[in-house]
Amino acid sequence: MTSPGLPAFPDAALTWLVPRPLGQARALVLGRSGAPVIEQLAGSGAALVACDASRGGLRALVHRAPGALPTVARPERLPFAAHAFDAVFVHQSLQHLQADAVLPELARVLAPGGRLALSWMIRDDSVPWVRRLAALLQDVDPEAMTGNYGTDSVAALADVPWFPTVERRNHRLWVPIARVDLMQMVAHRFPDLPADRLAQLMREVGELYESSAPPPEPLLLPYQVACWRAEVNHSALPNDSITPPDDGLAIRL
Repeated sequence: MTSPGLPAFPDAALTWLVPRPLGQARALVLGRSGAPVIEQLAGSGAALVACDASRGGLRALVHRAPGALPTVARPERLPFAAHAFDAVFVHQSLQHLQADAVLPELARVLAPGGRLALSWMIRDDSVPWVRRLAALLQDVDPEAMTGNYGTDSVAALADVPWFPTVERRNHRLWVPIARVDLMQMVAHRFPDLPADRLAQLMREVGELYESSAPPPEPLLLPYQVACWRAEVNHSALPNDSITPPDDGLAIRL
């Protein structure tokens, strides 16, 4: 279950993830799921490259940051010179990449002292009203609000020598959500629920909202932006890895 509108990626997270002032940084944002990151970076003065394996995914990135250099390429075969970037951002998608092929390539394109910047936006279920909402939904479906965000994939960094030091920091976000939006989110989660059971659930969710929201303010849906930064270690890379691939493709839209 996701919020209908998430806030901007926090500036504090960007500052922590990038090893130099944002306005002086060269940053690669990898994959269409990095759109919130590149949108926030676009106003920082950083030199940006947007990269996705498909033209459709690339358009999603460039739409958020029209000034970014658009590049279509597979993450395991990046068409960039060695040491091209101060930071490579992978947001919400490390779990979908083939780590043994992609991580050495990301290490290759990072400059000395550069960082791999990993992040996920995850719901914070520690807040009491969210726990109560989860209990209501799990009474209908035990799997509700128990999704795996993919953060476990960070463990792959422990298996490679290119990123020996990994640090983590969380940044909390509060997203206002109106009663009607919460009801729509729940209804969308259970499109096939019998009408009488759905009506009961809607009534219970409505009562939860009214008892938890401090009038006239809306409820605040809590999120954590979970961030990991890992400084590159080039000493473990083979010498021939500094040669960029000759079959990379860069396309301007």
